[in-house]
Amino acid sequence: MPDTHQAALDPAVISMIARGSDELLKREELEARLKLGRPLRIKAGFDPTAPDLHLGHTVLLNKMRQFQDLGHQVIFLIGDFTGMIGDPTGKNVTRKPLTREDVLANAKTYAAQVFKVLDRDKTEVRFNSEWFGAMTAADMVKLAAQHTVARMLERDDFAKRYAAQQPIAIHEFLYPLVQGYDSVALKADVELGGTDQKFNLLMGRGLQEHHGQPAQIVLTMPLLEGLDGVNKMSKSLGNYIGIDEPAIDIVTKAMKIGDELMWRWIDLLSFEIGIAEAAKLKAEIASGQLNPRDVKLRLARELAARFHSDAAAEQAIAGWHAAVRGEGDVSNLPLQEIAVPPEGLRIAALLTAAGITPSNGEANRKLKERAVRVDGEVFEDAQRVFAPGFEGVVAVGKRNFARVKLVAG
Repeated sequence: MPDTHQAALDPAVISMIARGSDELLKREELEARLKLGRPLRIKAGFDPTAPDLHLGHTVLLNKMRQFQDLGHQVIFLIGDFTGMIGDPTGKNVTRKPLTREDVLANAKTYAAQVFKVLDRDKTEVRFNSEWFGAMTAADMVKLAAQHTVARMLERDDFAKRYAAQQPIAIHEFLYPLVQGYDSVALKADVELGGTDQKFNLLMGRGLQEHHGQPAQIVLTMPLLEGLDGVNKMSKSLGNYIGIDEPAIDIVTKAMKIGDELMWRWIDLLSFEIGIAEAAKLKAEIASGQLNPRDVKLRLARELAARFHSDAAAEQAIAGWHAAVRGEGDVSNLPLQEIAVPPEGLRIAALLTAAGITPSNGEANRKLKERAVRVDGEVFEDAQRVFAPGFEGVVAVGKRNFARVKLVAG
């Protein structure tokens, strides 16, 4: 375990902790806590609202792993109790609470997935039903008495709903209190959360002070933009990479992100490309010495290896090269079956059906630009019909491609 006293004196350690973060409240308190020379208790809570995790969820997990690597104690808190309340953060309506069965099923899946990032032997897994399940109604009323309605309405989403005369259920006011009390129960030194959790994280500071504990340091992390580079990563928007997806899917999706988004992902997702090296790579790209594609490939390989294996990552990279260059084995690329009429489809309709172009008009424009390839060869025949039974790789540019098989629909 590193000497945390010495680590606290190294500005590079604080820079690593702060890397990619939105806010660190308060930096001087973190430095003072590190100088105590003991492992800090680092808490992050996850409500098991869905069974599968995507890269957006791993932003917090990555930061937790960095703390582990520095010798601190990480607490992965599963909000099985709070999950049944339903966090209203970012919503303009009351979120439907989960059933106990949903929560437990999702929590089991979470536990299996998070150790692809966290060190299992250095992770304390807790459930907040441990303390809330033992609370009486009187205990909960006492907790609720520690905050005011006026303070709750300072939360942006509550304030907007109140002003718009939209309903706010009483139990929603309990959520920030319950999350804050988790920090009291766990004696957290640091709590991590998304920017949308800031109000709840600060609630933890206040409740800890009320209970005579040192107030936790708050570290907020930004919400990761998805593949579109605009909206936060979300399954409902389809702009996500699931950590349980096959390695080839992770690589092919990661290679489609824009060059600017690549640096954002490196800051929030990469362990291998540090701050200094990222700056060096940016300079080399700016001077024309390096192609951004090579950096993106490195990031894609790292992500695939983290969630699968080095061998699987290398095979996926080879599959990507085969699809882009038209050389090598493409059999490990995911196969997309497309139902077509007996008479088949022309190339523009095929590209649109495969999700490579948004419309036939855009596909035809790409044909004229000689940007369309079929099995690695430039394709220009707009009238050619692809009949049921066709299987191959169709592509537009270097980023958008798919291995497809046409079946009679």
